[in-house]
Amino acid sequence: MGMIKFLRNRKKRKSVAVVRLSGVISASARGGLSDQALAPILEKAFRKGKPSAVALVINSPGGSPVQSSLIGARIRRLAAETDVLVYAFVEDVAASGGYWLAVAADEIYVDPSSIIGSIGVISAGFGAHEFLNRYGLERRVYTAGKSKSMLDPFRPENPEDVERLKLSLDDIHTVFKDHVTVRRAGKIKSEEDLFTGEIWLGQKAVDLGLVDHIGHVVPVMKDKFGDKTRFRVLGQKKSFLSRFGMSMMSQSYELIEERLAFGRFGL
Repeated sequence: MGMIKFLRNRKKRKSVAVVRLSGVISASARGGLSDQALAPILEKAFRKGKPSAVALVINSPGGSPVQSSLIGARIRRLAAETDVLVYAFVEDVAASGGYWLAVAADEIYVDPSSIIGSIGVISAGFGAHEFLNRYGLERRVYTAGKSKSMLDPFRPENPEDVERLKLSLDDIHTVFKDHVTVRRAGKIKSEEDLFTGEIWLGQKAVDLGLVDHIGHVVPVMKDKFGDKTRFRVLGQKKSFLSRFGMSMMSQSYELIEERLAFGRFGL
């Protein structure tokens, strides 16, 4: 009888699937966040064991707008199909694409020192044409189509190319703003422009309505679903090669890229 009672009590206990979304958002980043890598993890989080909720623990400075959109759409689609509520808990930062992911949740919780926002779009590069000239090097490029070599870093900047890029960035920014406006409808309390790329700390983000509350994953989930709530933590697994240090060059590059991304926010 003791075992039967134990199994009945275990069945009554609520469970929360916890998914860690940590790193730069990129289709190519092995250790970062991509829709392809996260798809099986999110499927398991929403569908296995009939969880009472899915908690997203977010620590991301952003990255690819397309991957951010794909991941966010997948979260909303699974939430609708399984009728499971989604809660986001921000650690150090949910900026740019990281905030896009947070907005996919039904409620967003932050630490008082969490960095939130950066609702904007950025494109960065370099120009090396003067370096080539200084050392007598000649760049030879042959194209069919006048825009095929757009923004070539080894050629002087073309104003038409820059204008074309700005139009593309503006279009992506509009998609981002629309996403936030729809997901945070009725919650944004400020009339000031929140879409300039500015960032805010936790409590200020609450005051503006960009997030909902100050709180951390375990106490908040236990407060909602009971002290005996079970937590099932899911995350990306490292590849066999990376676990044995056989991808050191690739990992070093990705680590530098990630540190630069987090460094933009002083982290």
